[in-house]
Amino acid sequence: MKLAILSRAPRAYSTRRLKTAALERGHEARVLDTLRFAIDLAGDDPDLQYRGKQLSDYDAILPRIGASITFFGLAVVRQFEQMDTYTPNTSIGIANSRDKLRSIQILSRHGIRIPATTFARDRADVLPAIERVGGAPVVIKLLEGTQGIGVILAPDTKVAEAVIETLQSTRQNVLIQRFISESRGRDLRAFVIGDRVVAAMRRTAQGDEFRSNVHRGGTTELVELDEEAEKVAVQAAQIMGLRVAGVDMLESDSGPMVMEVNSSPGLEGIEGATGLDIAGAIIDYVANQVAFPEVDVRQRLSVSGQYGVAELAVSEGADVLAQETTLGDLRAADISVLTLHRGTSVIPNPKDSRVIEMDDRLLCFGRLEAMRNLVPERRRRRARPTVQPLPDAPLTVDDQEVV
Repeated sequence: MKLAILSRAPRAYSTRRLKTAALERGHEARVLDTLRFAIDLAGDDPDLQYRGKQLSDYDAILPRIGASITFFGLAVVRQFEQMDTYTPNTSIGIANSRDKLRSIQILSRHGIRIPATTFARDRADVLPAIERVGGAPVVIKLLEGTQGIGVILAPDTKVAEAVIETLQSTRQNVLIQRFISESRGRDLRAFVIGDRVVAAMRRTAQGDEFRSNVHRGGTTELVELDEEAEKVAVQAAQIMGLRVAGVDMLESDSGPMVMEVNSSPGLEGIEGATGLDIAGAIIDYVANQVAFPEVDVRQRLSVSGQYGVAELAVSEGADVLAQETTLGDLRAADISVLTLHRGTSVIPNPKDSRVIEMDDRLLCFGRLEAMRNLVPERRRRRARPTVQPLPDAPLTVDDQEVV
């Protein structure tokens, strides 16, 4: 395999470890400065120039895109994608993870537990936003912050309002999050490769610091995640479209809460805490994908008539749960289950005797009409109560309908 590691820091621990792991396994690996690429759109085929010369062919890339060059870095990754070069983290996945607001929107839509979060721009909306997440103390986060920079704990409402007003006056976008007091100064980092957690550590802040980032002096220790935390970490990474990710979680009283999904997770802390060869695991995964890439049968399989391929997610209220439906029952309805995703397990060609469970994902081939009947109705937003005017209070031109 010929591998390019996109990084502006060839001497950084993570970059050196990835290159060494690739070379030890007999692969060809080079570290390429992301900013030295030029995107060539002049020819008939997509191409890239590197340091003024045409780039040779690569089988795969490992993007290590710094936050300060996200825009250009994503453009380079997109060009590699256009050139059919494999990347475990796609440009869309990296872009989603870099935008804190966007990533939280995606995770919350897919039922991943996160700290209560609000986003407001108008000064008049800040106090209601603080109240919606449960009131002070609250955590204020810059959307563009990294490594704990731009994360502030506001102990009371007045301080929170002042901090938010100051940041907004400098044209900074901020998120307001509930402070999970029981996890103060501690969080979990799960390192996800493909569809499994290969390592996990607990990070603990020093002294009165509530941010546990290693870059802020936090200490690390090996930790064994329970099944729920592993499931949450893998789902969060896959939902974001990342095959190599660091998933940061808080240990709350209600279970693990995802704070962030990192598309360029550092290796020094996790390898130091666990003693595992994480860099080697990443290289092995990429090499396997290059040798036998994932094929999306929904796009590649040519079908005719009324048959096709679909992925079905089993959610609450599904008829198959109430009837204790087996995969054999689906086969009788002209639906064959190719792969069953259950928790963090992937089961190819599952047996017909398996009973369908909550949160299962089924990759099926069969009669489209029969599969359509298994898809739940679209979730509708709960209507909020309409604010009514006080009795006998005449409406004025300033009264507005809530939309």
